[in-house]
Amino acid sequence: MSTPPPVVHIVDDDAAFLRSTLFMVEGLGFAAQGYALAEDFLAALPAPAPQGCCLLLDIRMPRMSGLELQQRLAAAGHDYPTVFMTGHGDIDQAVQALRGGALNFLQKPFREQALLDALNHAVAVGLATQRQHARRAQAQALLARLSPRERDVARQLALGLSNKEVARQLSISDHTVHVHRQRITEKTGSGHAADLARLILRADPQALDEGSAPPPAM
Repeated sequence: MSTPPPVVHIVDDDAAFLRSTLFMVEGLGFAAQGYALAEDFLAALPAPAPQGCCLLLDIRMPRMSGLELQQRLAAAGHDYPTVFMTGHGDIDQAVQALRGGALNFLQKPFREQALLDALNHAVAVGLATQRQHARRAQAQALLARLSPRERDVARQLALGLSNKEVARQLSISDHTVHVHRQRITEKTGSGHAADLARLILRADPQALDEGSAPPPAM
């Protein structure tokens, strides 16, 4: 079975331009879904396609602008890789969009090659983000198997402390640390300090910073 093409969600209130852009995007080998208003996309809020997706978004629209949609999606934690479409007078807004996390902007009318390059880049970034989220969720699920004390021990071991140093740090016996260490290995598959450090940092990049709390239970 062949892999379905990446999905491009196109939002533009100009009906004629939306139709022509849908046709162009499909001709470039993508699946395309059109929305006449930012509110329509926000109401549908499609899940990221596993084969990759991106958002091709007009910057100037009635009621809710493309910038406002970008801000709302970011505030809700939705990571849609976004390419903005702009008119000649929208460069300042395009710069604002880039500062807000947009990957690119295309000035209307744009060439097919410019569109293809922008969409390919956005899809690649989106897939990398999906993989990162999946790795983080997997690491968090493994750490969630640990008891609170096991998480304390795991963090100290990940920081490079020996069993004796962990025992002193947590005011427990060397034997207790040894038992916890065995259980941590059984539950996470991480038997060495470097493995534990990678696992903990994958779940939370700040987890081993000085003064930070150990990874929370899920």
